[in-house]
Amino acid sequence: MTEDEFDGNIENVGTLCYEGHDNLYLNITNRCSASCVFCIRDVSDGVYGYDLRLKKEPSVGDILDKLGSIDLGKYREVVFTGFGEATLRFDVLLEVTRWLKGRGAKVRLDTNGHAQLLYPERNVVAELKEAGLDEVSVSLNAESESKYNEICRPAFEGSYNAMLDFTRDAIAAGIQTRMTVVGFNDIDVKKCEKIALDIGAVFHVR
Repeated sequence: MTEDEFDGNIENVGTLCYEGHDNLYLNITNRCSASCVFCIRDVSDGVYGYDLRLKKEPSVGDILDKLGSIDLGKYREVVFTGFGEATLRFDVLLEVTRWLKGRGAKVRLDTNGHAQLLYPERNVVAELKEAGLDEVSVSLNAESESKYNEICRPAFEGSYNAMLDFTRDAIAAGIQTRMTVVGFNDIDVKKCEKIALDIGAVFHVR
């Protein structure tokens, strides 16, 4: 079965969509290119009462079939987030974003910013912009590369600087951009805020 095929039984997937804060969240993978010490996956099966451990990764058909049954107009925005890094399924992310934009939805991506390392042969920010992505929220998480490597444990060398470059590129492309940190870790929140603001992003402690 290809990414574009649909097996007709959404129950075979697990929780693909869930609600919170007047948003609709999309959970399209449980895989990630980091293993953060604070990741909720290590202590819980989900958030807001939803079990986010997928039985399998949903195809584009699975996702669009589910979204087609939902009144998207009642949500402030549709957000790619969940229990994994959505850019690991970059082509699926792009196709679903185009579909959502065709129906007037505002679309946000929550990401660790590693996408250019995942797809070095592609211009990932340009492709996100072309697909119509409205907003990106990038996990900054630390004020230095050494601290970032300690608490985020990324799969790729150079992930911290790649994340910063991804953020700069998103801003340059005209995508609304914020950077976030988890406030209860041993990080310097003020230094993180300065990094975000100097880059040109909005800063948020989550």
